[in-house]
Amino acid sequence: MLDIGQVTKKTGINASALRYYESKGLIKPAGRQGLRRYYTHDIIDQLSIISLGQLAGFSLDEIASFFNGKSIEIDRQMLIKKSEDIANKIIQLEAVKAELVKVANCPNSNHLDCYNFNKLMKNAFDAPKPEK
Repeated sequence: MLDIGQVTKKTGINASALRYYESKGLIKPAGRQGLRRYYTHDIIDQLSIISLGQLAGFSLDEIASFFNGKSIEIDRQMLIKKSEDIANKIIQLEAVKAELVKVANCPNSNHLDCYNFNKLMKNAFDAPKPEK
């Protein structure tokens, strides 16, 4: 068994995040001793999956769907869709990066006088918004 302090030390995830994950049903302590939570060793794997899921852009509700009791069942179609979303985001960010370099090299002292900056601002309204 690992107490909450050991889990935070091993993972770098703070105790308040662990309590939040618990409230969302993502993790479950194996027990308590007073106010101190204790977890089985598989909590490290669960937290790794949660961290990877967040890094990939999955919501906590989507990540919760990965856990089915004691097993982990990740919808492969959801993974494919997320990988496509990431690929599209990379393309979008590469385009923004190129425009930022142009803006940084603009000879005008005021960015509002810079053609590339104005183009970038206009395109900000046209860019797809992240899903919530």
